[in-house]
Amino acid sequence: MVDQAHVDSTLVRPSRPMSTSRRLRGLLGRDWAIAIWFVLPMALIMVGLIFWPFVSAILMSMTTLNFQTGETVQVGLRNFQRLFTNSDYLLAMQNTITFTLWSLSIKFVTGMTIAMILNSKLPTRDLLAAIMLLPWIVPEIVTALAWKSIYDPLFGGLNPILQGLGVIKQPLGWLSDPQMAMGSVIAVNVWKGIPFFTLLLLAGLKAIDNEQLEAAEVDGASAVQRFRYVTLPGLKYVIIVVLLLSFISTFNQFGLIFLMTGGGPGGATKLYSILAYEKAIGSLQYGPGSAIALSVAPLMAILIYFLAKTMRRDERVAALDSKPTIGSRIARVLQAGLGKVLDVLFWPFDMLFRGLGHAATAIGRRFPTPPGRKYIARQRQERVHITLRLLALLPILVFVLFPFFWVIITSFKTTPQISARTSIFWPEPFTLDQYVSLIRDSQFLVWLRNSVLVAAVSTVISVIFAALAAYALTRLKFVGAGLLTTFILITYLLPGTLIFIPLYQTLSDLGLINSYGSLIVTYPTFLMPFATWVLIGYFRSIPVELEEAAMIDGASRIYAFWKITLPLAAPALLSVTLFAFTNAWNEFLFAFVFITSESLRTLPIGLQSMVVGDILPWGKLMAASLLTAVPVAVLYMYTQRFLVGGLTVGGVKG
Repeated sequence: MVDQAHVDSTLVRPSRPMSTSRRLRGLLGRDWAIAIWFVLPMALIMVGLIFWPFVSAILMSMTTLNFQTGETVQVGLRNFQRLFTNSDYLLAMQNTITFTLWSLSIKFVTGMTIAMILNSKLPTRDLLAAIMLLPWIVPEIVTALAWKSIYDPLFGGLNPILQGLGVIKQPLGWLSDPQMAMGSVIAVNVWKGIPFFTLLLLAGLKAIDNEQLEAAEVDGASAVQRFRYVTLPGLKYVIIVVLLLSFISTFNQFGLIFLMTGGGPGGATKLYSILAYEKAIGSLQYGPGSAIALSVAPLMAILIYFLAKTMRRDERVAALDSKPTIGSRIARVLQAGLGKVLDVLFWPFDMLFRGLGHAATAIGRRFPTPPGRKYIARQRQERVHITLRLLALLPILVFVLFPFFWVIITSFKTTPQISARTSIFWPEPFTLDQYVSLIRDSQFLVWLRNSVLVAAVSTVISVIFAALAAYALTRLKFVGAGLLTTFILITYLLPGTLIFIPLYQTLSDLGLINSYGSLIVTYPTFLMPFATWVLIGYFRSIPVELEEAAMIDGASRIYAFWKITLPLAAPALLSVTLFAFTNAWNEFLFAFVFITSESLRTLPIGLQSMVVGDILPWGKLMAASLLTAVPVAVLYMYTQRFLVGGLTVGGVKG
């Protein structure tokens, strides 16, 4: 009889020990070895220049500088506690809230109106859409100088227009009067923000099924009811994304207000971001300045959380989720309450449109159209509708285009003509003196060279690192991919006002302050997250089977990325390159804080330095503004559809 123990010992073979590489694949993911090279550059920049500065800001906010001894003293949360009794801080927060809420409300209503008109039948619709998007491409410094010139009580164009129309009797100090300054800068922020709302809302309107609107019309719904019960629900998630993105951007506004008023007059337009800059950089009180900047961090965290959740929302998963959470219940209650408010707000408009409809029906019965002329009557009615839409768009067109007109005509005037206020709205004589003086008597060409160098290098770095990271996050399996994607989205939404103070100190420690390196290494902190987020959406749309087929034939992962994925993603790469270059070209805050040498100034800082006290050489400033806007305008003209596509994907897809 065979020994059973002997049989078992012969059947059971000893297993080979698992190799180190297999263990690592089990722990870190199947593609960790190649993924690390794709995401490492992005991770290093994000940790070194975003995460660590943010942590440093928190630590710094708990300190204060003893000016007598020059030592930094730990004070715990005392800097934050003092804010709630500090009159300057309370006024700055009140100004910030007022500025944000009014700007947001007006931008939303105006943007929705323009988007609705552009989404209807309209001749030259593409041209009108391009015009409405022009303020978005104009550098912030150009916007500030143009409107500051328009508002000028002595040489500006607004007072003569309003006096000619009989609206005002004497010139007004739009930016020097504490009662008018806030409204004036809100109007400029609205002008600058209209394109963003128009672009994303128009994209949302195009995605709504026309059959739903037609069915509602057949059922007897008025135009107001169709908008209230079909269009608005269809735009729900786009509206949430647009409002939250704009709220974050507007609440943390710095450059536009700083350039126009410096926070004055008498603190009437001083926002929290300007106060934080004055405390930290102006007074070298890094601790209190960081506390001011971080005081809004909880609010930003809540907004970024909801925005990230909305942008990454998967409708199919949400539909399959049968277990409502506390958050979803609260959202339903808020949605129901908002619905009631909207019903009340839309009721007068609904009654008005119904009344107009009944009046039109009564007139039609009183004066019936002969059967043979019904087609002509419909054509005439359509022309009337188009005319009414164009008339509704006309005031907005004037509002959008007038600053461009003012910059151009002022740049071609002589200095005596500007001072004497002769022929205010047309150059007489037409001259190039301002351009000649600008090139000859200022460092404009040096500033131009610096802007081209910094914008080009930072754009190349940002797009390369973003493409590598986006590919890894969409194609490779490794531990931490989901966390990294979330962190990219958060940094995409994180305002620069929260980290510029610790970044200044970090760059000082590295000896990079007042050098090209200070801008080249910091610009990717706001360029890369957006570029990565957009490219993730594009890479996901490229069939993975193309790469798998190439790798089956022997191609490496890097070869598949370089030869297959990147060529197919060329439109996306172009869009993010243009967007990154435009943002780097226009950037003001970091360049203003990190650069002091005239020979290293970029164009926005150079133009700002031309204003010395109350002396404003308007002719040269407008000439410089026009030349600064030309490069991005040319890029925009030739690549508009790619740039618009990139912003749309970044704003509403993920």
